[in-house]
Formats: sequence, C-alpha cells, structure tokens
Amino acid sequence: MQEFFFTLFMILNVVTPGLSSTTTTFNVLQYGAVGDGKTNDSPAFIKAWKDVCQSKSQISSLIIPAKRTFLLKPTTFRGPCKSNYTYIQLLGDIVAPKTKSEYSGFHTNTWLGFSYVNGLIISGKGTIDGRGSAWWQQPCIGNAQPGANCRPPTALTFYRCYRLQLKGFTSINPARSHMTLTTCKKGIITNLRLVAPGTSPNTDGIDISGSRDIQVLNSFIGTGDDCIAISAGSSKINIAGITCGPGHGISIGSLGTRGETDIVEDVHVKNCTLTETLTGVRIKTWQGGGGYARRISFEKIKFVRANNPIIIDQFYCPHRSDCQNKTQAIKVSDVTYKGIVGTSLTDKAINLSCDQNVGCSNLVFDHVYITSADPKQKVFSYCHNAHGTASNTKPSLQCLLK
Repeated sequence: MQEFFFTLFMILNVVTPGLSSTTTTFNVLQYGAVGDGKTNDSPAFIKAWKDVCQSKSQISSLIIPAKRTFLLKPTTFRGPCKSNYTYIQLLGDIVAPKTKSEYSGFHTNTWLGFSYVNGLIISGKGTIDGRGSAWWQQPCIGNAQPGANCRPPTALTFYRCYRLQLKGFTSINPARSHMTLTTCKKGIITNLRLVAPGTSPNTDGIDISGSRDIQVLNSFIGTGDDCIAISAGSSKINIAGITCGPGHGISIGSLGTRGETDIVEDVHVKNCTLTETLTGVRIKTWQGGGGYARRISFEKIKFVRANNPIIIDQFYCPHRSDCQNKTQAIKVSDVTYKGIVGTSLTDKAINLSCDQNVGCSNLVFDHVYITSADPKQKVFSYCHNAHGTASNTKPSLQCLLK
C-alpha cells in the first residue's frame, strides 16, 4: 500500500504540462467545448476522451479548465486506454441537464460512467452537480407511473476500474447515488465532499460492490441515504476519517436480497463521526440469503445525536411488506466494536437482531459508551441470538450469549 501512495504522489506531481515528456495533455476547449453551462458539451468531451484514451504516453491528461461550467448529457467514457494512467484534472464544474426530458433516448441508470479504465485519476477542486431535485419526487420519465421500476441516474459510476484514484472534488445533488464502484480493484478515494439534502431519496454517498482493496479516506458526506454502503462481493475495504451526516450512516449490505448468496469480508471502519444520522454503523441482511459477512471492525467511532447507533439487522425488510420468514440466513461473524462513544436519539442504542437459526457469532464490544441525547432518558441494548463478549460497555450487553 505504501507503494500505491508513492505512485499517487509521483503522478500528481508529474502530470503538470511541461514537467515530463511522458505526459500528453488535452484540453476539452480544444475540442469545441464551450463551458457556458447551457451548451451541450458532451460531443466535445467524447472527442477529447477518444484522443486521451488512445494516447500512448505514460500519463495522458485531460484538462477540464477552471472558471467554466460544462453541461453534459449522459456520457460513458470507455476503456481500456493505452496510457498507464489517465488523469482528469477537474478544475471547472460539470452540470447535468436541468430537466428529465433531456434524458429521453438515453439509458438513465448512469449520468457519467467510466468503464474498463485502468489507472484512472480524477482530481481537482471542481464540482459535479447532478441537478437531481427534479427526480426526487417522481423518479420516472414521461408517462411512466410512480410505481414503475424507474431508476434515476447515478451521478458517477466506475465499472471494472483498476488503480482508481479520486481526490479533492465535490459532488452535489445527484438524482440517485453520488457514485458507485462495481468490480473495481485497488482504489483510493480521498478528500471528497458529497452533499445532498437529508430528505433526498436514495442519494447514497459511495456504493461499493464486488470490489477489492478500496480505501475511502478523509471525506465529508452529507446526503439522503447511506453515506457509504458496502455490498456483495466486496473485501479489504478500509474507511477512515469520514464525517457523515445527514444520511443513513455507514452500512454493510443489504445482503441476501431475493435469496442470493452474498459475501463481504475484511471491512474496517475507523475514526469516523456520524451526526444526526438515521442509523449509525449497520449490518443488514435479508432472510433467506446465503453466504457470510465476517471480519468487520468499527473502531474509534463518534456518534452525535444519532438514531440507532449500532445495528445488526438480519430481518431486514425496509418496506415491511411481503417480508419473508426463512430458515436460511447470511452468517454474520467476527465483528468488533472498539472505542466507540456518543449520544443516541433513540432508546435502543445497541440493536443486535440476529437470525433465530443462524445467529451472529464472535461479536466483540470493547470500550463502547453510548448515552441518550436527552439527559433525562436512558438507553438500553437488545439482543436476539447474538453471541460474543463485551467489556467496558454501556449500555450493558448482558443479553449477549456466550
């Protein structure tokens, strides 16, 4: 991992034009981009990307210049690219179309997508504005009814990207999630600001699925759903220095939807602050699923007036309709909570609702202190078929089974 950080440092210091003969630089303005926030600049970006991706330089750099606002319709930037590293200098701003009708004719799952790009770096002080408010109350386009299976666009998607690095920029008001990583390896996400109203539906901060060796560091995430969600097939995920709130906290899952076999392992969350979130740190699985969630740790976490600070929910069924009662469940084991403090807005500060047949095993609580946000109220713990140990923990966890 030290080598990875060194590589990041070296790249970000040699990509400046003129410093290295191994760098080739392209500017979207040279391809006809206007940057007035009104003109559709997607064609210019696609032309620029083609040359960037075909460049055989060690580092191929695309400049999105400062003091400009670029309107982009749904666009996918595809690889593989020929350079070792493809560096996007996001200095200006990018905005989505104002109206849903402008998405007609496009697949709406994604606004800006990157696929099969190895060595992709996006860094800069720019802002990506998904203009998602038009989608939040009615996620469908045209005459489709609200009950239809409509999926507003995720602002940024990364699919099968290896050695991904995201740094410094801001994402605001996505129609759905700010960003998703799917089947990515060796990624580092740092110093981002991901912002949307707490009332905006399904605006997760960072969704990680099927990915390995991902770090999310030193970022602010305030949004309308999970600040970070780690889903099936993910392993070796390290999260540290996150300020979360508003939002639904940091979640593992949900896992086992529709009876699927899912696995998540080696997830470590450390030095994070969660303020007035709907949940705190959570593991959520559906009944009937198979697989496991194991070797997970939450360390040095601070809750500030959080709802439901610590939850394991193996009966996850968010809409409380057609909930299944199955004998099979995802195995949750080897979960550690250490050095956790803070206040809870609900009286059930620790909720360990484990499946009646499979249960949760080797849960470890060490120096966990959660009190009520209301000095006149008390908090308590709840356990159902949860096995483990607790030391220096309040509220008491006498309900844990050996």
